[in-house]
Formats: sequence, structure tokens, C-alpha cells
Amino acid sequence: MITGITGIMEARGPDWVQVRIGGSVSLQIFVPTSAIGDLGNVDEEVHLHTRLYIRDDEAVLYGFPTPDALRLFQMLNGVSGIGPRTSLALLSSLGPQTLITAVATEDVSTLSRVPGVGRKSAGRLVLELKGRLEKELIESPAMATDRSDNGDVVPALMALGYSAAEARRAVESLGSMGDLTLEEKIRRALQQSAGG
Repeated sequence: MITGITGIMEARGPDWVQVRIGGSVSLQIFVPTSAIGDLGNVDEEVHLHTRLYIRDDEAVLYGFPTPDALRLFQMLNGVSGIGPRTSLALLSSLGPQTLITAVATEDVSTLSRVPGVGRKSAGRLVLELKGRLEKELIESPAMATDRSDNGDVVPALMALGYSAAEARRAVESLGSMGDLTLEEKIRRALQQSAGG
């Protein structure tokens, strides 16, 4: 099993990079579109956490900038009817945080907007992953740092009657709110959603 690749990025496309390892071997690795910009520039060293899938007569390598992103990919891929390409599409279209929030808030409409994911598949994602995502990813150190700023505000806004999409938009438009209390975060999000 190939669990990680470190090498020089020779080229990149919308959802792949080509990495030269050992000076003489180049690999094409499929990565989420949302992560391409974080990988650096061509001719720079890059490290990716990887997972190899062999299908029919084709071996496809998928890569991620963090172990948590790889774990999320593997969890998505474990859902019945969701293969590696659809898992990559979910991460590319939504990014890890929006994807986790959509599953946690049962936002089937956001999930079903991803190419290749219908409402039935989106519902299955929520059903199979909601508890696991909250336990395995949201509580992990890397994801907890990512979510600690505003992740608790979305459910609070939904309890006040906002849809999951409206709550996410209000929170995302605020950016980082640092060490504010939950009440202050909610107040600012409500002000933002009301237009000021």
C-alpha cells in the first residue's frame, strides 16, 4: 500500500498533480480541487497522504494534504454506492469543512448539488456518516482547530429557525471570530444575516 508520496510537483491540472519521486519516476495523483491551491507551486516539493485503488486494469492514486482529509475520503468511500471518484467530487465541490457541516446538519440539498450525488445518495451519506464524522473527525485535533472558531454557531442558528444553508452562509461571511463567546458569535451572525 502506498500511504504517502513526497516529491517535486512537475505539473498540475484541475483535479490532479504529477509528482516526480526518486528523480526518475513520475506519478499522477488525483487530489480534491479545493486542495490544489494549498499544495504549492510547480517545481516545489510536495507531500501527499495517499490511497491506491485498483479497478479493472487501472490503478488510481488519490492524494490529500492532511491525514484527516484522507480519512474523510476513506469514510466517504465506505458509504454504499459512493466510490472514490464521487468521494473526490464531494471533497472538490464542498471542501472538508462544508462537507462535514452538511452531513452534521443533514443538509441533503447541499450534498445533492455535487455532480454524481442524487438526493438518495445524499441521504445515505447523512444516515451512514453523521455520527461517525462527529466522533472521528470533528473531535480530531486538526479538525477541532478548524471548527473551534465558528462550528458551534451553525447548529445554534438552525435551532433559531434558519436553514442549514442560511446558517452556514451567515457564519462563513464573518470569517474567524477568535475567542468570542458563543452568544456573541450568534449575535454577530444574526446581524450579518439581517444585513448589518
